[in-house]
Amino acid sequence: MRLPDMPLHDPFVVADNRTRTYYLYTSNNPSVSGVDGTGTMVYRSNDLRNWTRPVVVFLAAEQEEIWATDGGWAPEVHEWGGRYYLFTTLHDQNRPLPVPPPNQWGTPFQIPAYMRGTITAVSSSLLGPFTVVDPSRPTPPENLMTLDGTLYVDPSGQPWMVYAHEWLQTIDGTMEAIRLAPDLARTIGEPLFLFKGSDASWLAEEIPGGLPNQLPPYVTDGPQLHRTPDGSLLMLWSTYEKNTVGPDGAMSGGYVQTYATSASGDITGPWQQHRPLVREDSGHGMLFHTFDDRLMMVLHRPFDNARGKLYEMEFVGHELRVLRRRADLDGGG
Repeated sequence: MRLPDMPLHDPFVVADNRTRTYYLYTSNNPSVSGVDGTGTMVYRSNDLRNWTRPVVVFLAAEQEEIWATDGGWAPEVHEWGGRYYLFTTLHDQNRPLPVPPPNQWGTPFQIPAYMRGTITAVSSSLLGPFTVVDPSRPTPPENLMTLDGTLYVDPSGQPWMVYAHEWLQTIDGTMEAIRLAPDLARTIGEPLFLFKGSDASWLAEEIPGGLPNQLPPYVTDGPQLHRTPDGSLLMLWSTYEKNTVGPDGAMSGGYVQTYATSASGDITGPWQQHRPLVREDSGHGMLFHTFDDRLMMVLHRPFDNARGKLYEMEFVGHELRVLRRRADLDGGG
C-alpha cells in the first residue's frame, strides 16, 4: 500500500531501530483492516513508501468493563520500562459533564459536554494486543473533557501526560499536563495549565473593520512534545483558523499545524506561540527521526477522508521549519 491509498487520521509513527521498521498507528478503519469496532490499527513499512495492510492492535469492546467504547482517536504508542503503552481517546455521550459557567465570552454554545479522555493500555509488543490498565476511567481527571493525551518524560525521568482540554467545556481550549505514576495509568497531583488556544496571536491577524476574524471557541488539538537541539521544549499542536461550529459541535474551517516552545526547557513554560507550519486543512502532526537520521513530520490532510502527508523538517535554534514536502513518499495532493 502507498499513503494515498491509506485512510488515516491523527497519525503517529514509531521508528523501531531493532527491526528497522516504521509503525504508523491510527484509528481502526474497518474498510481497510477488515475488523469492526472502535480501536487502533497499525501500518508497517521499511522505507516510508510501501506499507503493509493494517493490523488491529486494540479493540475497546474486547476490554472487560471498560467505561467507554466510542472514539478511538489519536492513538500513540510509547516504550516505557521495557513495555509498550498505547494512549487513545474514548468517549461516552451518555455520561454528561457540567456545562461551563459564564465567562468573558458568555456561553454562546449550548453543546453539552460529556465524558471523554485518554486511556492507557499496555502490551509486550508493538503489534499488541494492548490491554487497558484501568478500565473504569480515563487517565486524566474524569470530570474534565479531554483528548489527545501524549507522553512527555522530563529530564528527571518523571512521566507526564499532556492533553487538550476541550473547548466544549472551556470555550477557550487549553493545553494541560499532569504527572503520571510509573504504571502511566494513575495521575499524581493536580493538572498544570500550560497555555490556551487564544494565546496564538496570529489567529486575530487581518482584522476586518475592527472585528476579529477569529471568535470563540478556540480549539486545542494534538499535542506532541519534542526536545530541540538548543535544549528548548517544543510542542506541536493544531487548531482552526476562521472556524465555524455545526449544530453537533463539529468544527470546520482551516485546520492548521502550529507549534509552541518553552525556552526554559521546562514543561511549566512560559510557552511562546509560533506561526503555523502547514495550513491547507492539515494538522495533528508528530515528529520522528528516520533511520538515516532525518527529522520528519507526519500529519493528516484533509480533515475529512484524511491521508498521511510527510515533511522533512529542521531546527534553527528553537524554531522548527519545513525543509521540503516529501511528495515522493506521500503521493502529493
